[in-house]
Amino acid sequence: MEYTNLGKTREKVSRIGLGAWQFSEAWGVTEYMQAKSVVSKAVELGINFFDTAMVYGLGLSEDLLGRALRELGVRRDEVFVTTKIPGDFLNPLDVYRSVEKSVEVLGLGYIDGLLAHWPPCWHNVPTRVYARALERLVDLGRVRYLGLSNFPIELVESFRSSLSKHDVEIFQVRYNLAERWADEEVVPYAERHGITIQAWSPLAKGALTGKYTLESLPKFTDVRAREAVFHPENFDGVWRLVQLLKSIGERYGRTPAQVALNWLITASPVVVPIPGAKAPEQVVELANSVGWRLSYSDWRALDELSRRVAISYSAYYLDYKPQQV
Repeated sequence: MEYTNLGKTREKVSRIGLGAWQFSEAWGVTEYMQAKSVVSKAVELGINFFDTAMVYGLGLSEDLLGRALRELGVRRDEVFVTTKIPGDFLNPLDVYRSVEKSVEVLGLGYIDGLLAHWPPCWHNVPTRVYARALERLVDLGRVRYLGLSNFPIELVESFRSSLSKHDVEIFQVRYNLAERWADEEVVPYAERHGITIQAWSPLAKGALTGKYTLESLPKFTDVRAREAVFHPENFDGVWRLVQLLKSIGERYGRTPAQVALNWLITASPVVVPIPGAKAPEQVVELANSVGWRLSYSDWRALDELSRRVAISYSAYYLDYKPQQV
């Protein structure tokens, strides 16, 4: 396993992390022993960077992840766990109550990295108010480092300017070969300011794994069904990218998913993908995404083709046929 420094700190985190959204009813891993087998394999392979959130199963994900780490006997200072507080909880009353609940549910004594999951766009809590509340949690020892998830750079600047002694060390953003808007502002900003990027959906919800084709897209009951990358209009371009991932992977003895993840870590030294896994075998595949590097020519070929992939996020809406009166 490869490791890197977290943000501007001396904390060592694995170059590939494990997201735990799948430990919820949304993705179907709700049994403890199944979750534990996934976490156990990750620890065995040297993954020490885990991500969860308060809203993943309304505590279930935090519960399963924290319990597994405790029962596996992992030393507390050998893992780094991030969790996320939703924008709805960012008022001064709920910040402290929900973080204390999160510490209790995780059962790890404190939170390594606390990220605002999204801005409080529905409740209009001023940035300076929740920034200072989150910073106080660091002073009080309940949280070690702060981060922001799904924040535009304008709000990042406002948040950072509201802090008095600590800084943002982690960003979390959607970033994969098919969806690269983070390249425009977020990645350069993170590189300039020494902020680690946790890339969520690094495999575009599985679209880049090769599992799906135009003839076998996710069914309506699948959580992926309405993801824009799987709309036929978009997936045609994504599929061409998958074919290139397969072709390049064959030369390295790697899967399309491993090539896609390796492209991300090769793209920037601050990027750490946090894919999810439902089974130990998937963790093995993810862990083998690091420890090697794409050649420049292969990296560039993927870069050039992926830049031509255009994802229309309104595609499903545009399919709607108005009712005839």
